[in-house]
Amino acid sequence: MERVQFQQEQMLAELKDLVEKGLFTQKEVKHIVQKRTAFETALVRRAPKKGDFLRYAAYEMGLEALRRKRVERLKHDKRPPSISDYALVRRQFHIFERALKKFKSDVGLWIQYIQVAKKEGARTLVGRITARALQLHPNVPALYILAASHELEHLSPSAARALLQRGIRLNTDSVEMWKEYVKMELGFVESLRRRWEVLGIGEEAKQKEKTADTEMSDHRNETVDNEGVEKTQFDADEYDESEAARKDIMEGFIVKSVISSAVKAQPKIELFTSIRDLLATYPCPPSLRENLVSHLFSLLQVTLPSDPAAIKLAATKSLTLDLEGRDLVEALTHANEQLANALRDNSEADERLSGVYARFVEEWCQRDIDNDLKGYLITSLQLLTQRKSASPSPSLLAANIMLLVSYQGALHTHLPPASDTPEKVLRLARKYTSKDKARTSAKVWLARLEAEKRFATSEAVQNAWSEARDAVEGDDIERVWLWGLDHTHASEIDQSECNDEPTAMRVQLLERIRDATAWGTVHEALLMRYAASTHAELLARLGLEADVAKTSTKASATSGTRERMEADEVAGAGKQRENPRMVRSPWLESATRPRLSHALTDARAARVHHIGVAYLPTARVWQEVFAQEAEAADKTIRWAGQDDSGRVLEKVFVLWRGKDGVSATFAWAKWLLDHGKGKASKDVVMGARSWLPPEDAREVERRWKKNMDDAAAESDA
Repeated sequence: MERVQFQQEQMLAELKDLVEKGLFTQKEVKHIVQKRTAFETALVRRAPKKGDFLRYAAYEMGLEALRRKRVERLKHDKRPPSISDYALVRRQFHIFERALKKFKSDVGLWIQYIQVAKKEGARTLVGRITARALQLHPNVPALYILAASHELEHLSPSAARALLQRGIRLNTDSVEMWKEYVKMELGFVESLRRRWEVLGIGEEAKQKEKTADTEMSDHRNETVDNEGVEKTQFDADEYDESEAARKDIMEGFIVKSVISSAVKAQPKIELFTSIRDLLATYPCPPSLRENLVSHLFSLLQVTLPSDPAAIKLAATKSLTLDLEGRDLVEALTHANEQLANALRDNSEADERLSGVYARFVEEWCQRDIDNDLKGYLITSLQLLTQRKSASPSPSLLAANIMLLVSYQGALHTHLPPASDTPEKVLRLARKYTSKDKARTSAKVWLARLEAEKRFATSEAVQNAWSEARDAVEGDDIERVWLWGLDHTHASEIDQSECNDEPTAMRVQLLERIRDATAWGTVHEALLMRYAASTHAELLARLGLEADVAKTSTKASATSGTRERMEADEVAGAGKQRENPRMVRSPWLESATRPRLSHALTDARAARVHHIGVAYLPTARVWQEVFAQEAEAADKTIRWAGQDDSGRVLEKVFVLWRGKDGVSATFAWAKWLLDHGKGKASKDVVMGARSWLPPEDAREVERRWKKNMDDAAAESDA
């Protein structure tokens, strides 16, 4: 507590000055001392938290803002400065310095300190802070950007350039660093342009050029000695060189050089997109912007000539969101023709380019543009699908069907004759799924299924889904199976067997799909659906989701009836397949609930065992099952007052850790800790060292430590 006492003594002079100036009353000062004492006490404990420092600093910032408002209201500006004028700001800096001694590795804390110092106008301090931060964190681009921005604000472009170049050398893969470097050079050129305009250098240069031409003409007509001719020629050459250099700078020679270096270091589409967006929004002369954009896209054509995203970027370079009317029509038409020609020029067009063009059409059809333009784009896409020189792309076919399904009603007068009615759209969708490349494509089949659902009968939808399951191969195959599960009609299942229970209907349907294990992704997705359905079924049996027996409780209020119903529920709870509609009466006495809880826990354990034995669960499936059992345990605790679900979760943990030891160990230990079993959770984490590889065991301990720190921070907040 000596440190707290020391800090209290340090604030006496400033508080006294605040009272003497009439900015705060004695009562307010007393309150300030109490608040500061509480903050200081929190900071001197064995393990202070970052939140304690930040709350303390925020309090001081609010106090300083209040002081300034009162100074302005009382018009104390003419008084000589005293300790209270800077003490509160100094205390903010002192708090951040103390915080950084504890949390040097926290980049966010360094950035907050820099921002506070910039807000208070502490230019020298900002430079010192950024230098210290960069020494500790040389691989954080945000720190270089902040430091360079600070130097530019104080008219030091050379220092800003040096900082950014150093940051780029240490972070060569940072697109943001290169973007900021280009932005800095753009600002430098713009500042030179404005300065030369103020100084009139541009007009003076033109006048000198005319004078020089006149003098050269006069000297050609006169007879002078060789020395005079050489001197005149020297002066003209010197002037030409300076004017040429100035012209190159104004035309963006420096910025072009930086862009070229950036492209050489990072030949990625993300860099081109980032710089394009910067050039489109940065305030500079139109001629300079045009030169730089032209240079950028010339580099794009050389660097990424066949990249689909690059082709789209080049085609849409003049297509901006602020265009309207005729300009929008011309730019959109030009972009569409560029992309369409790129597809036509290649008889076997890259599927990625087809996907890019399909997304381009879909994106613009979703925007608020004229229906004629939407019809034009859809027609253009449909014409590409009818090319005879190449097999149609599945991406184009799927996009065409989806667009026709979505806009058939609103744009039927703007669509091609072959697809202007629902019947024609449905016929076209069925035709597309019979084409060579599209016959096994999940994209095309999903689009056809949407068309069937929109325009066909329920029987046709089920037949199409059956065909799709037999035909689809490769990527996204699980989406075809899951589409049918999400859109299955009740007529597919015997509802009398399920008592109209939606979850039981879904379970029955899932169990009928026996061939799903042929594909890993399909099997995993279906098994996760199966786990969710059986979990929902058990919750309904437990009666935690809804009470459906409220009307029968009053009629069965005798003790004999009550005992029979309780016995029936206990017997039914232990059976996983029989009587899935077992319902808990809401008036059950609390004394019987633990017995029912144990029986239902047995049913949950049986479910976990069945999933592990009858199927091939992956790590993701066990993660989902663990989350489901944790949810059921919490609900059972609230209902019965106690629960033995720990054994079910431990069983899941044992099965899960064979697939993913790190995640399983951390999840099980965290659940134990959250339920007041700290020693057991620690034993789980420490015991992982004996069966996990060393690097995995360290990862578990790292996650565990982070979880403990986060929990402590939340409790402090």
